[in-house]
Parts: sequence; structure tokens; C-alpha cells
Amino acid sequence: MATPSAAVDPQPTGLRERKKLRTRGALVDAANRLFLEQGYGKTTVDEIAAAVEVSQRTFFRYFANKEEVALAVLADAEETFLELLRARPADEYPLEAMRGAARQVWQLLDQGRVADRGSVNGALELFELIESTPTLLAAHLRHTLQQEVEVTRVLAEREGLDPAVDLRPRLLAAVFGTVIRLSHLTFATEREHHRQGVDGMLELMERHFDQLGPALAGSWR
Repeated sequence: MATPSAAVDPQPTGLRERKKLRTRGALVDAANRLFLEQGYGKTTVDEIAAAVEVSQRTFFRYFANKEEVALAVLADAEETFLELLRARPADEYPLEAMRGAARQVWQLLDQGRVADRGSVNGALELFELIESTPTLLAAHLRHTLQQEVEVTRVLAEREGLDPAVDLRPRLLAAVFGTVIRLSHLTFATEREHHRQGVDGMLELMERHFDQLGPALAGSWR
């Protein structure tokens, strides 16, 4: 997984680090292309390595297995989100800070600045692949639970709370993750938003967040 600084800034200062990042990126690109072309189950680590003209041993320097490379883009986006959330203004309310950080992630992704990876539509194609592949979906959901723990920790630190006593950071982290996933699923089914690119994704995300308060606390009648 990329470090937070590398996730936001795709140009590390050292030549060796830039070369390593290029190799990692090439492996992710090749893996995602092969997964989308022939399916996750039919794609082998050897094929991914061969597409980049590196050895299997080199592949395993960057990724523990095929599952990890398939989830790499989303993992990098999540790492970037945590860094951006930590950097949000201290006077923002928790949900406001999370919405702002999520918007920034998609904007950076659209600019190719999340671990130097591709487009919004490319990321959503990958999300659709994960949702339709039981092995990947199970791994992604496990990772999502780990991400909630990290988000909970960041929110508690921002607000000066003990998450073992105050349940609000954990509850908000869980609800936030669900809203983001629903936004992804809606984007995948509403093709009109695909043509709008990042603007379509952000519009959907804001629409879901605007409904969060009424859904949780307001009357539905």
C-alpha cells in the first residue's frame, strides 16, 4: 500500500522511489486491465508480471497476492482519504470534514493523483468488478472494516474523544462508509452520471449525504 504522502503526491523525490512507484503502478494497471478483459479468476500472477515484463518474484515484492493488487487502487484512495481527513480544518464538524475529504479524493483521482492511478470511470469499473466477484467482495468488506477503525481513530483524535467511551466516532465512520458504498453502487447503475465523470460522482455522493440527516433523525411521513 502506498504511504499517505505517496498517495497524494505521485512524484517522490528519489529516483529509486519514483522507479518503484512506476513499477507498482504498471503492475496495478496491467492487473486491472486483465481482470476486466478476462475475469479475476482466469487471470494469473504470471500473466500480470509478464504484461509488465517483470518476474513473478518482482510482483511479490509489491503485492502479497492477486487479491491485494486488485484492491490496490481503492486501498490507495482510502489511505489518501485518511490523510486528507486529518488535514481538514479543526473547526469543521465531523461529517462536514469527512464530506470535504471525500470530495478531495475524487478530485485527486480525476487528476490522476491518487497513487498516480487513472480515471473516475476506471475506478468505478474496478468497483463493479469487486462487487461481482465474491472473493474480492469478501476481501474488500474485510478491508472496509479495518478502514472504519482508522476513520474512528482519526475522528476521535480530531474531537478529543475516547472512542471506547463515546460511540459517535465509530457510528459515524460506519454510516459514512455505507453512504460512500451506496454512492458507488448508484453510479454503477445510473449510466447518465458516467458521462459527467467526477462531477456525476460528486453529485451522487452529495445527494446521499443530504439525505443522511432526515433518514436518521427525521420523520419519513
